[in-house]
Amino acid sequence: MSNGKTSFRIRSDVGIGGQYPLLIIAGPCVIESEELCTEIAHKMQESCRKFGLGYVFKASFDKANRTSLESFRGPGREEGLRILHDIRERFDVPVLTDVHEPSQPSDVARIADIIQVPAFLCRQTDLLLAAGESDAVVNVKKGQFCAPELMKSAADKVTSTGNQRIMLTERGTFFGYNNLVVDMRNLVIMREQGVPVVFDATHAVQLPGGRKDASGGQREFVPPLCRASAAVGIDALFLEAHPRPEKALSDASTSLPLEQINPILEQVQVLHGTV
Repeated sequence: MSNGKTSFRIRSDVGIGGQYPLLIIAGPCVIESEELCTEIAHKMQESCRKFGLGYVFKASFDKANRTSLESFRGPGREEGLRILHDIRERFDVPVLTDVHEPSQPSDVARIADIIQVPAFLCRQTDLLLAAGESDAVVNVKKGQFCAPELMKSAADKVTSTGNQRIMLTERGTFFGYNNLVVDMRNLVIMREQGVPVVFDATHAVQLPGGRKDASGGQREFVPPLCRASAAVGIDALFLEAHPRPEKALSDASTSLPLEQINPILEQVQVLHGTV
């Protein structure tokens, strides 16, 4: 049974699913500065245009689920939304950002084209309803603790508000302590629920809490997992990219260097077109 639409327009000529080209959702994990966001947005838009792919800029104004209390969370809602608005207008691209509380979606939707419900919050009914009521596109990440079939309930909560523009994202499943595994069947199962599916390649290689006070990661597995997901069949690919990943203030172990983006996009574009 379909919970939403298998394809829809996000903004202008950018859409997801169906007749639309593969959508790339990419940016830094967290907003570190306006200059950094501008650098990444410019590079990613240029790369996506080169390979005929859609592009959405993503960054969080607040990372409320950091491992340590001391970890950088972002500039906060007011400054973060200002930066996202400037990126949206300067590059004429849709933007995506996270929400964590039911009070946030209506405000965030004034700027963001896509509101993202983090994986750890995918069962929070009030948050899902508020996201749906915002009328923005809603991207719900599958919890690391959830079977793919359970995401139908999350989608139903959003679509109960009348909002049919929903995406479901696979980002790996807990495999014991401090490890994730990607079951590619999840992409097929969630897509059969009648909504576009997204593969989050960089979060999928995290080692949650693997560095005690922060998450570790295995960046070297991002390219093969990107290729595998494109071969299985996805509507969008989610990547965190950074010009200097080793200095990133969040997800330093998994963010991709910008110079590695083009080879990956070229490969997934070919595979996606074949599928």
